[in-house]
Amino acid sequence: MAQRLTLWIVIGMVAGIALGAALHAGFPADSKTLAASADLLKLLPEVFLRLIKMIIAPLILATLVTGIAAMGDSSALGRIGGRALGWFVCASLTSIGLGLVLVNLFQPGHGLHFVAAAPATALATGDFTFRHFVLEIVPVSVIDAMAQNNVLQILVFALFAGVALSALGDRGAPLVRGAEALVAMMLTMTGYVMRAAPFAVFGALASVIATRGLGIILTYGAFVAEFYGGLALFWLLLFSVASLFLGRRAWLLARYIREPLLLAYSTASSESALPRLFEALDRYGVPRRISGFVLPLGYSFNLDGSMMYTSFATLFIAQAYNIPLSAGQQIAMLLTLMITSKGIAGVPRASLVVIAATLTQFGLPVEGIALLLGVDTFLDMGRTATNVVGNAVATAVITHWEGMLQPPMDPDAPLAIAPHDTPEHGRKGLHLDPGA
Repeated sequence: MAQRLTLWIVIGMVAGIALGAALHAGFPADSKTLAASADLLKLLPEVFLRLIKMIIAPLILATLVTGIAAMGDSSALGRIGGRALGWFVCASLTSIGLGLVLVNLFQPGHGLHFVAAAPATALATGDFTFRHFVLEIVPVSVIDAMAQNNVLQILVFALFAGVALSALGDRGAPLVRGAEALVAMMLTMTGYVMRAAPFAVFGALASVIATRGLGIILTYGAFVAEFYGGLALFWLLLFSVASLFLGRRAWLLARYIREPLLLAYSTASSESALPRLFEALDRYGVPRRISGFVLPLGYSFNLDGSMMYTSFATLFIAQAYNIPLSAGQQIAMLLTLMITSKGIAGVPRASLVVIAATLTQFGLPVEGIALLLGVDTFLDMGRTATNVVGNAVATAVITHWEGMLQPPMDPDAPLAIAPHDTPEHGRKGLHLDPGA
């Protein structure tokens, strides 16, 4: 099933690009027919992403509550959370630093004359303060947090609920079983929704290419190529570091996460990949008690692709406007991006908002963001896929640190709903050598 879905997603990508190119070539740019066609095609990914968002909040809440309650003691929770945050900080700093090095090396902004694709006046930066960030973490109501798909607030509520259920023991067991049943229901619903993924990918790419054309990729070719080269280098570095802990099995992880990775890339949405990422890590040997805690935490604090993009794009704008920045200013910018980025989960065009906030603080022209809007969709695809890879690697390494990484099963084998934490349950398939 997984292989067939991956094939259909690829087919959807190719067909979407072909149809988009045909529409762009067949109608003038100001044609009402072209605009209507693109708007109609855009409906497919919008409906799909709404269906995914419908699943995200209850799935995260249920997996967090069951995962935390299953840990049994708060010391394990603190240890895993501390290790996760330590990994996230190191990975984020590496990603931002690598972006700064590469953009200084390649200088993509020098000598290029961009024309603003759209005004950038609608980006609000005033909310990105430390006070706002702290207040946004604490939920006023868990219902409101779930309604807004606010991962940080859901995480805080689930943290309290999971620890309380663990303290209640047998009295809390019915609620834990209810949460486990909710996870099973959400994963079953995910299976239904995922059947629409190829159509969503087809519509998303066809709409973008129809309105902007294939030429936009060539126009920003140097910037896009260098950014994707930086992402590839970061992936190589990430898996290399992971191999120090997981051995050859670190590279095997890529095979298991290929479907959620392709889905995240083609839809430019980390949320669309989360349910499938849970299942992929189940097959890889990560107990749900670990992934159910680390993945939602990573979706808020471990945005490696977005980190590289913010540093890459900010220096690109400075170069495009011929504004030199000293090494000290760039380091200060790195730390600023590191802090402001931690509040961007769930914010529309979040990376652009963080860039705007940083440009304002360092006296750079905010209107330079208009230079990025033309290809932001394509760049967003790459950084979103990198976010997924970073969180998958982090979860696998932290599971290894805890001594809980189990033998993997065949990545394409059927997976039991709500798998248990022991190899005897839900792991009937091809067992591979854990060190392979």
